Amino acid sequence: MTRQTTIAMAGLALALLPLHAARSQDAGAEAAKAYVTAISKPNPPWTGPTAGPAAQKGKTIVYVSADQRNGGALGVGEGLQEAGAAIGWTVRVLDGQGTVSGHSSALQQAMALKPDGIVLGTVDAKEQQELIAQAVSAGIKVVGWHSVTKPGPSEEFKLFDNIATDPLDVAKAAASFAVADSDGKAGVVIFTDSAYAIAIAKSDAMAAVVKACGGCRLLDVEDTPLADASTRMPQLTTALLQRFGADWTYSLSINDLTFDFMSSSLISAGIAADGHPRNISAGDGSEAAFQRIRSNAYQSATVAEPLRLHGWQAVDELNRAFSGAPASGFSAPVHLVTSANIGSDGGPKNAYDPDNGYRDVYRKIWGVE
Repeated sequence: MTRQTTIAMAGLALALLPLHAARSQDAGAEAAKAYVTAISKPNPPWTGPTAGPAAQKGKTIVYVSADQRNGGALGVGEGLQEAGAAIGWTVRVLDGQGTVSGHSSALQQAMALKPDGIVLGTVDAKEQQELIAQAVSAGIKVVGWHSVTKPGPSEEFKLFDNIATDPLDVAKAAASFAVADSDGKAGVVIFTDSAYAIAIAKSDAMAAVVKACGGCRLLDVEDTPLADASTRMPQLTTALLQRFGADWTYSLSINDLTFDFMSSSLISAGIAADGHPRNISAGDGSEAAFQRIRSNAYQSATVAEPLRLHGWQAVDELNRAFSGAPASGFSAPVHLVTSANIGSDGGPKNAYDPDNGYRDVYRKIWGVE
């Protein structure tokens, strides 16, 4: 091969590089679109337990919510109270008010009531490890919701079960929507809260999806407390708009609460309700988020977890614990809510409550039909 031929072939290879990169980018965007289509199908069928112990009688449980301003924690508590009434238990709700000290105080109050079980509503198990251990030592069964980074029992943190859709799947779903919706050209800011291990797991996973998209750009990862969203988000939104301008086309957050307080700043900046940045949440599917998605105003999607179903599952897991049975092993599948499917998945209410008969299934398991 002559030197001239070698140079010519090298030049051809270099010329083809942008074409190969474009094809790879297109393939990634198409894969994201296929995944988004699969996880957006309305009302996925019931895949949870169909058998288990009969209802244990006369139990008292306490729900310790990390923050009742958080639509996710609030929705799970509502499902828990509904399921508690169905099985015939007494349910108390305590609000941790979004602070570490508030969580500790609420958990101490719960223990003082000497209940049979405690459910933690997105209270971080590592943060409250010592008090959880004290509760378990006192014979109280403890179930978490979003309390550790993975669904299932946690021997390390003494949780009989941790209820959640797999947070890594949730993160993948949210980030994939940004990739798909932008045709692989998203400029992304991610919002997280390092006070919660599950939040860091989600934001890291979302960042990985964005970085794997050849035509996308991860502009920034903002660590801002959810508890301070009302005071921090308006100013932070304005600062990010000034910093990134039109390059900021998508926002990914570990929770819908972040977007509750962005709209005023976006409106002030002259950004249309359906314009960019488009906001996408990796959980939990709050009422406010559903309202924004339904009206296509400053939020495009949420990876909505079935909050009320999770409340029913928490009661079922505690019933298994009281009976000496193992945890069910159920983790609800990931589900993306957009303006295209919200009519089915939201129904008349602004919440994801799948029409798969889960209430009747649990009543049948408990023998309280």
